[in-house]
Order: sequence, then structure tokens, then C-alpha cells
Amino acid sequence: MRTIMVLGAGTMGSGIAQVCATAGYRVYFWDLTRELAQRGKDGIDAGLIKQVQRGKMTEEKRQEILDNLIPCTDHALAAEAELVIEVVVENVEIKKALFAKIEPYCREDAIIATNTSFIPITKLSEDMAHPERFIGLHFFAPVYAMKLLEIIRGEKTSDETVAWARAWAETIGKESVLINVDAPGFIVNRINFATYAEAFRVMQEGVASIEDIDKALRLGLNHPMGVFELTDYGGLKTLQDCFAVFYELTGDERYLPVPEVDERVARGELGRKTGKGWYDYTK
Repeated sequence: MRTIMVLGAGTMGSGIAQVCATAGYRVYFWDLTRELAQRGKDGIDAGLIKQVQRGKMTEEKRQEILDNLIPCTDHALAAEAELVIEVVVENVEIKKALFAKIEPYCREDAIIATNTSFIPITKLSEDMAHPERFIGLHFFAPVYAMKLLEIIRGEKTSDETVAWARAWAETIGKESVLINVDAPGFIVNRINFATYAEAFRVMQEGVASIEDIDKALRLGLNHPMGVFELTDYGGLKTLQDCFAVFYELTGDERYLPVPEVDERVARGELGRKTGKGWYDYTK
């Protein structure tokens, strides 16, 4: 069986692991502790159970997906993977430290990828022994439903690595777009976060409530989710980190810290996963 390693068992890592396992790959599902990795797998299973109950999946398929997911904490398991995908916090030094631990175990032909939302691929690969085999694979939440995969090449990413990534995307049912210029935010987030920043400004100016801003985006622009709903889904800590990185990389004052975000993060109101964010999900 073909093998992939996913580094990070949070919301995005879980989504990527689920999609890969559903496509028939064996997935080593890594996190810092066994408990975190198992929690990620349990979260995936909770969603699969709902699909079975709704008649959208057979029990046999659910079990097949679960069998393909292997929670782990051992970096050395990367030696079995043809692709290693990093999905940890949006912090350059944390990501680079993880790559430094993983790369020595990787096969000579293995591809290492990052799911970063903003950070230039070239910057993340500058200390790697084989930057030609490093690439950006940016998924979108919820991963099982969103068809798009942004493929980002760094300055040293080889044509062979790009071609491999585009072919691999098809095997997991994704349609890819190629970003040839390694600019912060790539395509979608460069445009999307400008929308976020303006939505937060509309909120701060008291133009409308967050509920009505979201409603306007859904009904007026045909967005499936409003900005506040979407950032609750992705997590407000992730949002906070992304704004910080984007501001650092671009110097654009639109991406200065958002006080309302910082306040919620400080209170532990991180979105759906904690029960509260912009909205209260405990009700």
C-alpha cells in the first residue's frame, strides 16, 4: 500500500489525513503525543459515523478508512512514506525545526510538503538538504468537501516534484492550480484575507452585526460561509497566527492584530472546537 505521513492532527491535518485514507493510502498520523494523534483519529471517526448514519457511507468503507489511519509520534516512520505533509502552526521556526527532524529519515525519492497558508515555500526550505523535493500543498477547509488544492513551487522546487504533486492531487480527488511565484498568501488567501480584513473593519465601525455581515456575504456574494462562520471553523488562533505572519511578510497595515480576535483567543474562545468563537455553539 502507498504510504503518506501527515504531521499534525489538528483540524486541517485531520481533514488531509481523512482524504488520503479515503483514497486508499496508508496514513501515518503524527503528533507530539499519542493522545493528540488518537484524538485526531477519533474526530475523523465521529464524522464518518454520521455519514454512515445518513446513508452516505457504508460501515465497511468507514472501517477501511479507520484501518488506513495509524496514529503515531515516531519521526522515523517517515522512512516509509512517499509523501510527508506538514500541517502544524503557522510559525516559520516551528515548521523548520520539524523539517530538520523529519528530513533525515525520508527516502531519497520522497516529497516533503507544507500546508502553510501564507509562508513562502522558499523561506521554509532554505535549510533543507533537498529543497528541490519540497513543495507547498495548500488544502482548504473542510478538506473532504473543498475540491481545490493550491500547489506552490519554491525557487528550487524541481519540475519533477511539481509534476508529481499535480498527478498526486488527482488520486485524492482534488483539482489543482499552480502558483509559480512564491508570494505570501498565494492566490486564495491573498484575496481572501483582504476580505477578512474589510469584514473586521465593517464590524469595528458598527456598520452591521457579525450575523448580518455573514448573511450578506452568503446571500449577496454567494459565499457558502460568511467570514465569521468560516474563521470559527478554521479556528481563531490560526486566524491570529495567519494575520501576524501576513503582516510580517507584507508590512500591510490591514493585517495588524485584530483586538476582537486577540480578546477571544485570550479567553480560550477559539471557534467551533472550543464551543465559542464569534458565535456560541454551546446552545
